[in-house]
Amino acid sequence: MMEKAYTDWIEYLKQKIKSAQLKASIAVNEELLRLYWDIGKSIVEKQEAFAWGSKIVEQMAKDLKRELPDTHGFSRTNLFAMRKFYSFYKHQDMVQPTNEQIKNTDIRENIQLVHQAGGQLPADSILCKIPWRHHVAIMSKCSTLTEAIFYIQHTIHNNWSRNVLEIQLESNLIERQGKAQNNFELTLPKPQSNLAQETLKDPYKFDFLTLETNVQELDLERNLTENITQFLLELGKGFAFVGRQYPLQVGNKERRLDLLFYHIKMHCYVVIDIKMGEFEPEHAGKMNYYLSAIDNLLKTEKENPSIGIILCKSKDSLDVEYTLQDMNKPMGISEFTFSELPKTIRQNMPTVEELENELSRL
Repeated sequence: MMEKAYTDWIEYLKQKIKSAQLKASIAVNEELLRLYWDIGKSIVEKQEAFAWGSKIVEQMAKDLKRELPDTHGFSRTNLFAMRKFYSFYKHQDMVQPTNEQIKNTDIRENIQLVHQAGGQLPADSILCKIPWRHHVAIMSKCSTLTEAIFYIQHTIHNNWSRNVLEIQLESNLIERQGKAQNNFELTLPKPQSNLAQETLKDPYKFDFLTLETNVQELDLERNLTENITQFLLELGKGFAFVGRQYPLQVGNKERRLDLLFYHIKMHCYVVIDIKMGEFEPEHAGKMNYYLSAIDNLLKTEKENPSIGIILCKSKDSLDVEYTLQDMNKPMGISEFTFSELPKTIRQNMPTVEELENELSRL
């Protein structure tokens, strides 16, 4: 009894310490960002007042290093980043994202950026809610406020690390998210239809794979599941992997789904069907069948209707539009890309027959 009481007490103290450390790190980040904001503001104002050029920033870096030898973070590069930080946001006060910009109701909100009077950075600014290095990454890739807000909000909402944020920036997520053609408004109730729409991308980028141009569907599936962490990152938050070539017993026949997932937030199964060629209308008919089977065999009364995603190498938008008009099951259709092996490497790679012959000689 005494041992359990002690163990519970230690667990309580551990959680309390972790909570305090988290609060302290958040507070430190806010203070650091306000300091960097003020330094950036001071640089801009001095340059404007005295017509100083960029060399003044280089001189600042040298002088600060001499005056504060044990203090880091004031290199020439970082000082220029502070200047850009202030310049990028200084004229912004209150911004309301549009529905086109951010459709997910969980992260749509009034965004307090800067106090207009005096250009100060308030403690409740969303700029204070992500680390400095995240800001540097965003400023290096975003040219508009709309883009910056998109990535700041998704960083907060998804708790992205800097590496993950950089991947999303490089893949141009803002131009892909919510772009897939679908019939969700006709087949799903709100707000599930909005969330499903925002979940899909077009195209999906599997740049973490390097494959031959004529790779087969089963090989692509295998490569995706062997790189499941990167695959789930590209699919987005909320996807949980259920299985590959998932078997469904329908009457006397066994059907196999390419990839089956469960979306934790939408509370529904998600079937992904991969097509290496161009989209054809019959692909949607097959998906409609799969979704009916999933809803009858796996879905419970508490779960929402299953959703289908058809990923194809190419598609004709008008063809997709006509196909989806009369489909009664919710599905989206997107293209996908992956890194292809350079032609010179492909030409020098042995064929399967050549490898088999070599192995037979051993």
